[in-house]
Amino acid sequence: MNRQVGTDIRALRKSRGLTLQALAEATGRSAGWLSLIERGQAEPSIRDLEKIAALFGLTISFFFRSAGRAEREQGLVLRQEDRMPIGSDESGLVEELLSPSLDGAFEMMRSVFAPGASRDEMRPRAGREDGAVLVSGHLTLFVDGESFDLHPGDSFQFSGRAYGWRNDGPEPAVAIWVVSPPVY
Repeated sequence: MNRQVGTDIRALRKSRGLTLQALAEATGRSAGWLSLIERGQAEPSIRDLEKIAALFGLTISFFFRSAGRAEREQGLVLRQEDRMPIGSDESGLVEELLSPSLDGAFEMMRSVFAPGASRDEMRPRAGREDGAVLVSGHLTLFVDGESFDLHPGDSFQFSGRAYGWRNDGPEPAVAIWVVSPPVY
């Protein structure tokens, strides 16, 4: 198993504000054992990875997205064919993590918003910064109650503000996001 698995687990845990102890309790494992996993000094079983993935709303394949690549690429380059979809068509939003690693200061995602899909304004998250460029389609962005009609090539950036979105167009809207700190 590659070292990136432990790095991803640590980043996911921290992005959700979980302590090692809280993750240990949720998985039925010890904090010491999880610490060894995160530092790449022990390997989790498939069953343990399934539990951890489920806690974060992911599938186990997320942890193996670059496992077939040369070790020198892992955590540095993420090939298009290795990207994992996050979300579902039913929710109206499917994202792909573009970042090869979650342990950096930011993450990149490709978001596809289905026609007619929307999300009400979410509460702001202190210390989080979001930015994106709309690649195709049309999207209405809501930030602190203000609405902005976005067209391909338009971009935005905000920090710690409530936001939501709606796709009133007939085609999917595609955006490339940068989020700091990483949330997946």
